[in-house]
Amino acid sequence: MLKRVETSELRLGMFIHKLEGSWFKHPFWKSKFLLEEMWMLEALQGSAVEAVIIDTERGLNNVPAREFAVAGDVAPPPQRGMPLVPPRPTANKFAAARVATAKEFGTARKIAERHSKLVSRVFLEARLGRGISARTVDPLIDDIYASVQRNLYAFNGLLRCREDSEETYRHALATSALMIALARQMNLPADATREAGMAGLLMDVGASQETGGPPHPEDVWAGAKTDLETDAHCQHVLAGHALLKAAGDIPDAVVKVCLRHHERLDGSGYPHRLSGQEIDVLSRMAAICDTYDLLVAGREGRPGLDPAEAIRHMGEHCDGLDPAIMVDFLEMVGIYPIGAFVELRSGRLAMVVDEDHTERALPTVFTFWSRPLEKKVKGEIIVLSQCYGADEIVGIAQLGGLDLPPLGALRQALLAAYTRAAGA
Repeated sequence: MLKRVETSELRLGMFIHKLEGSWFKHPFWKSKFLLEEMWMLEALQGSAVEAVIIDTERGLNNVPAREFAVAGDVAPPPQRGMPLVPPRPTANKFAAARVATAKEFGTARKIAERHSKLVSRVFLEARLGRGISARTVDPLIDDIYASVQRNLYAFNGLLRCREDSEETYRHALATSALMIALARQMNLPADATREAGMAGLLMDVGASQETGGPPHPEDVWAGAKTDLETDAHCQHVLAGHALLKAAGDIPDAVVKVCLRHHERLDGSGYPHRLSGQEIDVLSRMAAICDTYDLLVAGREGRPGLDPAEAIRHMGEHCDGLDPAIMVDFLEMVGIYPIGAFVELRSGRLAMVVDEDHTERALPTVFTFWSRPLEKKVKGEIIVLSQCYGADEIVGIAQLGGLDLPPLGALRQALLAAYTRAAGA
């Protein structure tokens, strides 16, 4: 049985059959889903959707509402006076409704594993000159978006701490999640957020052994670049742009990002030396997300930077990056992102495993080494925002000379240990 229910009367456990009005009015990309988490309920009640159609046979039916017949899959027309543009949700409201990071790590891991073959196939087919369809990557974008909705930090934090993914595909997944999270932080509408995620996933689709990939940001900042109009690095941008443009159903905004994500506001980028307002917002966002992930992940034998060090590094070399978007990005990833190694006043070393959206300088950390004892210690979860000064971060940890595994393996082991300790 189908019923029309005001959004103010919705309850967890109801099955949404149809959302009234255009999908641009709400934060969901699917019209049929089980309302099973509080963030979903709050997001829907905070949107411009005044009423929905619920299916009482697939979910709860505990509020009185008018029943009506639905012909096929068509809901009643939206009421007059419904606003055309929904109120933008605040970043704090989004963060407050999130799922615990440790719990979301498990879901994020399943998403990455489930779609790894899809990403690999998309890039392989691109290298073979075959077409790319937006429909092919839609399920992956949906899953990443849902994960970021549940928890702003978990998906990218997980990828930062994993070593078992091929570099190009890991970068695609990580950049997609960063773009979606940044779009949420900037309160962009649902359609732009979706395009941001797709752009992050596909913008390096033209990279291959023949075309070369993007140069490492530190090389560019140091001036170690050739004439970029003829450089092999430039070719991956042009090749990817041609592939996406030929696909036919890739949004124009995504195609532009593929071409422009290495352009810089000061005109120092490529392939067309665009500057200032010539560069669209999504491409400016992509320049920041791409740079950050390349710094953290490393490439071509160059070890990645600690996430907190990467943030500091970008602050010193961001002349060509949009300063206003950089503020949103730093607010989104935090001062000490998940995966950062920090030193505490107690002399213990720890890895950041969660962030507090209200106290960005006081994340949750997981200890693993004692400077005073000069040895590994049993991991302890410390919520710095709740320890009332008993301990605090004094700086980024310097791990040179310690008897520790490679940093990538160390991050992966510590994340697994933290997840077990948190009972997730």
